[in-house]
Amino acid sequence: MGVFSHSRLSSFEDCPKKFHYRYVLRVPSDTESIEQFVGKRVHEVLERLYIAVGKSRIPSLSQVLRRFQLLWDEHYAAERVRVARPENSVASYRGLGERCLTNYYRRFYPFESDETLDVERRVTFDLDDRGDYRMQGVIDRIVRARDEAIEIHDYKTSRRVPSQDKLDRDRQLALYQIGVARIYGEERPIRLIWHYLLPDQVRTSSRTPDQLKDLRVRTMELIDRIRGETDFETRPGPLCGWCEYRDRCPAFGGRADAHPTTAGNGASAAAPAPAKGTAAARPAPRAGQLTLPLA
Repeated sequence: MGVFSHSRLSSFEDCPKKFHYRYVLRVPSDTESIEQFVGKRVHEVLERLYIAVGKSRIPSLSQVLRRFQLLWDEHYAAERVRVARPENSVASYRGLGERCLTNYYRRFYPFESDETLDVERRVTFDLDDRGDYRMQGVIDRIVRARDEAIEIHDYKTSRRVPSQDKLDRDRQLALYQIGVARIYGEERPIRLIWHYLLPDQVRTSSRTPDQLKDLRVRTMELIDRIRGETDFETRPGPLCGWCEYRDRCPAFGGRADAHPTTAGNGASAAAPAPAKGTAAARPAPRAGQLTLPLA
């Protein structure tokens, strides 16, 4: 198993069996959750928004919402998008996405408070000096703030905002900081910024060199555990209803022998992660990300 990401690590932590299906056997899934679908459309619109801002063309809020509606209509297919909570209508999820974008637009218009350096930036970096622990990820937006600090911005469509303590221990953006520091300089101040779009809240954190060193060690230890795993046991929990492999999972009466696809015998987690915007690009919802937003 070559290249890892925060999503892959979290998938293993959530359920080794899900990790096994998705990244080792590479069992295909032609569906995605409605939470994933909403999140992808919101991210696509914000990406286009900042591309337009970079060209000095600021769209109106109605244009932003119209773009969201067009993308929704273009990509939505009832047979492919799973709604785990049937009491919540598809229209309500569509409204959720519109509220996320409306809140963000009204908070930051006319988008002059900082300088966008990149959007949807893929970073690849090593945790060690030998290149045995390679990581990758896609950053929603990289910013140069007015005080010249570099900021890593991440958009969340979940309703719940984690505690500051939890964000100060967040792995995803801290790993991104390691990759961003290689690009913009190890001595450059870097801030981690989360946008919780639905409740319209922004959270900020930072990491010391010692904290990043500890993160490297803990992440490499986790990768060693994954590489040494042979059983890939099921780990039933509250997120199982959103798992694309529930029907085949032994914990729910499915068959235990998932078969690899024609992608190749022995296919492993070393294959690159799908690009953002594809059906498999984002993992199933987990705590702190696309978590049951209409609860």
